[in-house]
Amino acid sequence: MRLRLRIPAALASALTVLGVISPTLTASAVGGPPTPQPKPTVVLVHGAWADSSSWSPVIERLRKDGYPVQALANPLQGLTGDSAYVSSYLSTIDGPVVLVGHSYGGAVITNAAASNPDVKALVYVAAFIPTAGETVGDLAAKTSPAIPLVSTPVPDGVEVAIDPARFREFFANDVDKETAADLAVVQRPANTRAVTDASVGEAFRTIPSWSLVTRKDHAIDPEVQRWMSERAGAYTEEVNGSHAVMVSHPVAVARLIEDAARSTR
Repeated sequence: MRLRLRIPAALASALTVLGVISPTLTASAVGGPPTPQPKPTVVLVHGAWADSSSWSPVIERLRKDGYPVQALANPLQGLTGDSAYVSSYLSTIDGPVVLVGHSYGGAVITNAAASNPDVKALVYVAAFIPTAGETVGDLAAKTSPAIPLVSTPVPDGVEVAIDPARFREFFANDVDKETAADLAVVQRPANTRAVTDASVGEAFRTIPSWSLVTRKDHAIDPEVQRWMSERAGAYTEEVNGSHAVMVSHPVAVARLIEDAARSTR
């Protein structure tokens, strides 16, 4: 028979100060519950041809489950600058972080998290996962057919967006027509440097990673997603979703993010 020692709180406090017992023993010794660890902050990074609002259904579920959430407005101006922007933003967050990237956002988090010890897990959602020296363009070239894009000259280069008439076909083929039309209207164009800047960091080498492969994706071929996920050593799950999986399957996305978050605690 095991006897559980009960120490009065005042005595336990004094013994802790004197180093007789450890702080971690004190709570259980006096019969109190252990102090729960705070949940990590989930930081969501959207990709090209989307904006932060695309995460709304996922945010709703994460917040309901008690997770602090922040969704960044990815500049979409080039992998080098976008990664620096996200890295700088992460430095303002206290405590552990689960960093999530969709599509091009996967390349951004791979670089942005490389030097941040507070990022405890990476989650790739229908995402590009480049290695050092690769560009998103290199990986996109493995996907066919090519996405129909509309180009717009801007002062610092060229920005591209998906042809609105074919947005649903390539980006959101399992989303209802009205919602897909709305997504096409609010899509944010990306500077072509997003696909030409070479990746430098490989955060997945040192940070545990998860990946959600979307089997009905017409923007990034599922086979390419599987190959990148395996190469990165990511724990991988699959869903019968389109590239807009965070809109069409928010439960699956939130569940994988929470699986990753629980691993940090």
